[in-house]
Amino acid sequence: MTTHLILQTSSILGNLIEHAAAISSANGIHHINSCAARLIDVDPASREEIMQWAAANRVDTAFINDYKPLTEMKVLAMDMDSTLINIECIDEIADMAGRKQQVSAITEAAMRGEIKDFSESLRRRVALLEGVPASALEKVYEERLRLNPGAEKLVQGAQAAGLKVLLVSGGFTFFTERLQARLGLDEIHANTLEIENGVLTGHVLGDIVDGQAKANFLKALAEKENSLPEQCIAMGDGANDLIMMGHAAYSVAYRAKPVVQEQAAFSINYSGLDAVLNYFKQDA
Repeated sequence: MTTHLILQTSSILGNLIEHAAAISSANGIHHINSCAARLIDVDPASREEIMQWAAANRVDTAFINDYKPLTEMKVLAMDMDSTLINIECIDEIADMAGRKQQVSAITEAAMRGEIKDFSESLRRRVALLEGVPASALEKVYEERLRLNPGAEKLVQGAQAAGLKVLLVSGGFTFFTERLQARLGLDEIHANTLEIENGVLTGHVLGDIVDGQAKANFLKALAEKENSLPEQCIAMGDGANDLIMMGHAAYSVAYRAKPVVQEQAAFSINYSGLDAVLNYFKQDA
């Protein structure tokens, strides 16, 4: 079996490619672009040394044994907050009411996996939003929410190859609905904030989208698309994404908490979201 090593960085790889080729005993180099390259037929035993080298040089790496066309994949599932977008929406809503410190402390603990019950952590955080004007949601979307680098290219590239793109979030429908319209996402699932008389009540309506629910939505879409786990990509950054990521052969930790990077098949720490596209042949 031939092992390929994908190298990617946020700037220009330049001479770094030759360094990695020497360490990994690569038998060939394919330049994808100025920021990405594929080393062909590398020594799998070089993984640990390559990982140390990559961390020192701020390079994202991916060891790929089955280097196949993207068109063979069927589903791309993504988390929203701090994965597709640059913020944790609930923290920014809380900031509008001067409560960000309280809410973000719970968010961080939940994402690191220190709070095991995501649903309970969400209820605690949402309760702190009681009385916040609903207009704060629009303000967060317009003034603070930004797509993470490579988001549009990733979605467009995946859909062009025939994949269905799922956005599944422990965040809120107010934001997922706008992102669906903006990016043309195929399916979205998130939590609904209760609003009465123009203000947040501090409650979530219906069942909470937690880690297990995320996994269930991915599995349902995969079944609908007749997709095996080997044909699924799942991306996230927090502990509540791990169950979902466990149902995809291509589990990708995007600038993620340590517990997620430890369990994911791949990690992206320096490149944009579209780095995932380079794990695959671009033509069948």
